Amino acid sequence: MPLTHEAKGVFPIAPTPFLDNGEIDYQSIDRMVAFYLECGSTGLTVLGQLGEAPKLEFSESLDVARRVIERAGQLPVVVGVSAPGFASMRALTQEVMGLGAAGVMIAPPNTLRTDDQVFNYYHQAIEAIGSDVPFVIQDYPLTFSVQMAPAVIRRIVNELPSCVMLKHEDWPGLEKISTLRQYERDATMRPISILCGNNGLFLDYELERGADGANTGYSFPDMLCDIVRMKADGQVEAAHDLFDAHLPLLRYEQQPGVGLAVRKYVMMRRGIISYAAQRRPASPMSGRAQGEVDNLLRRLARHDPRARVAAHP
Repeated sequence: MPLTHEAKGVFPIAPTPFLDNGEIDYQSIDRMVAFYLECGSTGLTVLGQLGEAPKLEFSESLDVARRVIERAGQLPVVVGVSAPGFASMRALTQEVMGLGAAGVMIAPPNTLRTDDQVFNYYHQAIEAIGSDVPFVIQDYPLTFSVQMAPAVIRRIVNELPSCVMLKHEDWPGLEKISTLRQYERDATMRPISILCGNNGLFLDYELERGADGANTGYSFPDMLCDIVRMKADGQVEAAHDLFDAHLPLLRYEQQPGVGLAVRKYVMMRRGIISYAAQRRPASPMSGRAQGEVDNLLRRLARHDPRARVAAHP
């Protein structure tokens, strides 16, 4: 089924598992997708910013997307297709949609500075990939250095009907969510799904501001699913308590440059993937950092028993 503006819940950003020799670890992909299904994910995103997509050959990108889509069953899969040029974006989009992807995610290049430039970029991108392909705006100014004001997001949503979701990663960004939802209440912007990233650092309050869920890659996506479910069930204080217990690890994993190494290490300790390997160029964790993460896991295990599986004996 194609992605729609009604998407809710948790769409984990899946890392790309590698063997220690740098080859794609397809068995870990299978196990990882099975874990996402079991923990209550409502969708998946592959080949995102922390999926090491730029390190993959075109054929490898297709292989990863195909494998995830096949294993995901009825779960919608969004594929990151951001690229320096529209020709490669169009080619990858056509291929993954043919494989059964639900939609694509597009991040802006870091050269954009004005609202008009941002809008024109997305307008041209949709001309390239086709207006029949549902797409997600990735709003991540801390990485892409592109500031998207709520008004320009509204313009994209209103003038490009195939825009169905915002991956919200602005920081601070709570007021942006409130503004966008007010646009919807005022009927000046059509409804869209808002799923949040930033490793889930602000998910507890983002949900209270009107976000529909999470679209991020934290090493405990099952916790993110719990938070979304508990909030929806009215278990607000319990959700905050669970979130607070994970916050030190969330913060550690969000560090620029080392976050993916931490995420893969914890996912390996949990048995979700077999290796913590990244494809070069990469920034592996030091022994000191591994010790710090193990300590965070031991402390987390006092409140969430799922962390006991991950900690060293």
